Amino acid sequence: MKTLTAPPISTRPTKRNKLWRDLLSRRLPLASLYPFDAIERIELVKEGVPASLLVLISEDMAISKDKLYSTIGLVRATSNRKLRNRQMLSQDESERVLGIARLVGQVETIVKESGPPQGFDAAKWVAAWLDRPQSVLRGKRPAEMMDTADGRSVVSDLVARMQSGAYS
Repeated sequence: MKTLTAPPISTRPTKRNKLWRDLLSRRLPLASLYPFDAIERIELVKEGVPASLLVLISEDMAISKDKLYSTIGLVRATSNRKLRNRQMLSQDESERVLGIARLVGQVETIVKESGPPQGFDAAKWVAAWLDRPQSVLRGKRPAEMMDTADGRSVVSDLVARMQSGAYS
């Protein structure tokens, strides 16, 4: 009996593939992942995020891929293999990658709501801010928390508190 195999994800004509193509070709900014609602994010995570999104994020944040992997708790060898083979990330890896992409989008949205963001680069600001110890995090760097779901939530909440002025 012949086993049927599904075509590679990239050849399936879906709305998600258009999203990934537009993001990876930079027709859409990284921040466009931020406004997705929880159900849409769950679907993205379950389907998997293209490993090549790691390159886009590290370039936008102006950090090395290794630093990105370390920050969000990805295994370097696995991530690099998935990049080389143009594979999708696992559910856990996808959630971590979307978490940092959403943080960039959250910061960009906050800045846009505050006025024209001329010259402001949310991705680079996030990269720098993640490395600065925060007293509200008991002196820890936000980057130290980005490798867990609760940590990403704490960091996102902290950014939201900065917008409202309730940062302590």
